[in-house]
Amino acid sequence: MRFLWLLLATGLYVRAEEVTFHRDVEPILQKHCQSCHRPGEIGPMPLMNYAQVRPWAKSIGEAVALRKMPPWFADPAVGHFANDPSLSADELSTVRAWVIGGAREGVKTDAPAPVVRERVRPAPDLVTRMPKPIRIPANQTLDYQYIVLSPAFSEDRWVSAVDILPGDRGVVHHAVLYVREPGSRWLREGDPKSGTTSDILAIYTPGAPLMECPPGMAKKIPAGSDLVLQMHYNSRKTDAKDQTEIRVWYAKETPQSRVLTLQMSQYGLRIPPGARSYRAAVSGSVPRDAVLLSMFPHMHLRGSGFEYQILGKAGRVDTLLRVEHYNFYWQLNYRLATPRLLPAGTQLLFTGYYDNSANNPLNPDPTEEVTWGEQSQEEMMVGFFDVAVPASVDKPSFFIRAPGR
Repeated sequence: MRFLWLLLATGLYVRAEEVTFHRDVEPILQKHCQSCHRPGEIGPMPLMNYAQVRPWAKSIGEAVALRKMPPWFADPAVGHFANDPSLSADELSTVRAWVIGGAREGVKTDAPAPVVRERVRPAPDLVTRMPKPIRIPANQTLDYQYIVLSPAFSEDRWVSAVDILPGDRGVVHHAVLYVREPGSRWLREGDPKSGTTSDILAIYTPGAPLMECPPGMAKKIPAGSDLVLQMHYNSRKTDAKDQTEIRVWYAKETPQSRVLTLQMSQYGLRIPPGARSYRAAVSGSVPRDAVLLSMFPHMHLRGSGFEYQILGKAGRVDTLLRVEHYNFYWQLNYRLATPRLLPAGTQLLFTGYYDNSANNPLNPDPTEEVTWGEQSQEEMMVGFFDVAVPASVDKPSFFIRAPGR
């Protein structure tokens, strides 16, 4: 009998027929795949046991070999990220050997212990949801929906984690949860398009995990605030309903640092018809010392790439993140493995790239000039980024230059 031997990155050879699901492959799926590929999550099929995985063995082998799964779009040559789900070279070789060897199940007693998939432990301190479901009619374009939630915060609350749970993930493109502080007139005048400078508590996009602050850090909900959900829906061929739920966990003690979600946007987009590599950029300086925690680029269907950079002295450019193949359906937040200090005055440059040509399979109409707009067939260019600042600094005071600067 002939056996196929594969060389792992460690320099060890593995015989394909000896690789089994329970001993070798199931731990890889637990670590990299099951957070999405399980009941109730975004993955199109569950991959929780051998019976569910076996019919997809060949497809799984191809997807991981091409780096299509797990979704991750950061250039590996730029930066290191704490939430990078990419398989190691050894893990890729193991999956490949398993497929080549016939996708054998092996002995069930070799299976790893089940992973508890609760997003945060213990139970949340606050659970609230839309007061009633929102109907999403078939084949229609909906304006952004704004839902005001008033959980009656009688005192300041420091928040360590937030989970946004759509009722129907198939129609929710994104959800942004804002903190509307007392005295804010936003949405009180009946104009949801008036915009806001309110702080962002959490953002949901397909494939994104819950918002969880690093140890010793938290976001703040001042007493008397409301929570406001901004919902972007994409309709399907049939009617749907959504009633999104919010789960909030409070910090156990006053944090040392406050986490702020900031953004720079380029509203002056004018992408010519047929343009294959249109470039849009926005720059600005950091008014106070801050520690950069993560970066989250946002574009629409024509988005193809995004860069976060620091402009240094003598023309030096330091690239923090390069997303080479932006994916509208997997908008990810990239958390730095080592947070980076941004001294006051640091110059930031964010650049977005767009493909408005017929070569873009997602392009609604390559013959149109495209400008800024809320809907997916329009475009956006937003560079969100999370920073840590002293606990006493809120968003308005962050943009007041510190004394002596």
